[in-house]
Order: sequence, then C-alpha cells, then structure tokens
Amino acid sequence: MDQGWWTPIDAYCERTGPEFWSEPLNALSNAAFLVAAAAAWRLLRRAPRPDPAAAGLVGLVAVIGIGSFLFHTVATRWAAVADVAPIALFILLYLVAALRRVLGLGVAAAAAVAIAFQVGAMAVPALWRVVLAGAPDPLNGSAGYLPALLALLVVGGLGVWRHHRGGPLLLGAAATFSVSLGLRSVDLAACGTIPAGTHALWHLLNAGVLYLCLRAAIVWREPGSSSPDVHGSIALGGR
Repeated sequence: MDQGWWTPIDAYCERTGPEFWSEPLNALSNAAFLVAAAAAWRLLRRAPRPDPAAAGLVGLVAVIGIGSFLFHTVATRWAAVADVAPIALFILLYLVAALRRVLGLGVAAAAAVAIAFQVGAMAVPALWRVVLAGAPDPLNGSAGYLPALLALLVVGGLGVWRHHRGGPLLLGAAATFSVSLGLRSVDLAACGTIPAGTHALWHLLNAGVLYLCLRAAIVWREPGSSSPDVHGSIALGGR
C-alpha cells in the first residue's frame, strides 16, 4: 500500500527490513561528511580573508551528511528528499562559485549556466531509461551523477589550464568520484559476495570528493593561487 511520504524504500544491499537501524554501515559512514566539513572549516578559518560563499558550501556538506543519515535509517520518501535535495543544491551553488572563480563570470551569467546545467542533469536519468528500453540498469541508478562528474572534469581542466591550484584538486575529485560511482553502481550486484554491499564506500569516497571541492574553492581565493599572467583575469576577490 502506498503510504505517501512515509512509503518505505529498500534500494541498497545492506537493508534487510524497514527497521531504523537496518543499514548500520550505510548510516554510520555518513560521519565522513561531517569530518570533511570540519576539516574544510578548519582550512577556511586560516584563509587570509572571509569567504561567505565557501562557508555556506561547508555547511551544506554537513547537511548532506545529516540528510543521507536520515535516508539510510528512516528510509522513506521524505527522507529520500532530505538526502538528495542538499546534494542538488550543493552542485548548483558550487558550480556558480566555480564559474565565477575560474572564468570570472558575473553572478547572473554564472547562475544561468548553473541552472541550465541542473535542468539538463535532471533529464539524464529519464534519457538513460529510454536508452535502456526496459533492460536492467548496469549503473544501478547512478546515471544522474554523470553530469556532476563531467562538470568536475571540465571545471578542473579549466582550472589547470589557467594555472590555478584548485584545478588539480578538482581533477583529483573527479578521479575519486569515478571510483565511488563504480562502487555505487555495483552495490546490488555485489550482494551475493558482499552482504553489506558497497554503498558505505560510496559515502566515504564522496566525503573525500567534497573535501577536495571545498579545498579547491578556498584556495581559488587565496593570493598567489594562479600564475601572475592569468591572475588578473580570474581573481574574484571583491566580486
């Protein structure tokens, strides 16, 4: 029976029933997001000047950990929204910040590009289902994260091209995210050999991905974060 927002969701290998503590590893591994947020906050406090945008992103990473914990304990439709909504918001706001700090775009232009990206990203799962045409999904619902991987590669590549210290950090985040996507994708398929599944590893690696993203955002505003020949075209100090 459909229970609306309270309808139970069983989407991962570790879950064996509707009980609160039916995914202990998946739930506890979300502490890694809080650790990532705390480490980034410590880095941010040592920055030479205040950075409200980065501070907001750090707070969102902590919220991501809390939302994911709720989903892997309560495991209902409303908890699923609490899980995915902070992630979508982080991607949107981070892309705005990255476009401003890497390309020097104004707020309106950066927001327009980021919103267009988010709309396109939301269409990817539906397009992927069309491609599958009813066949089993080899990505286990991970297709929606592929645009985020592409964004990391593009923005990280632009950062490297413009000699920003944040560029290699984002490419490192992209490499780590590729591995975590693979682990998320094989979770259900691995149930036979790994009863707890691989989703907890997805959390641990993604905490590392988000920390690298936060670190990149912070160093992009530090003096000397780019080579002298390009710094003037991309510095965003007062913008």
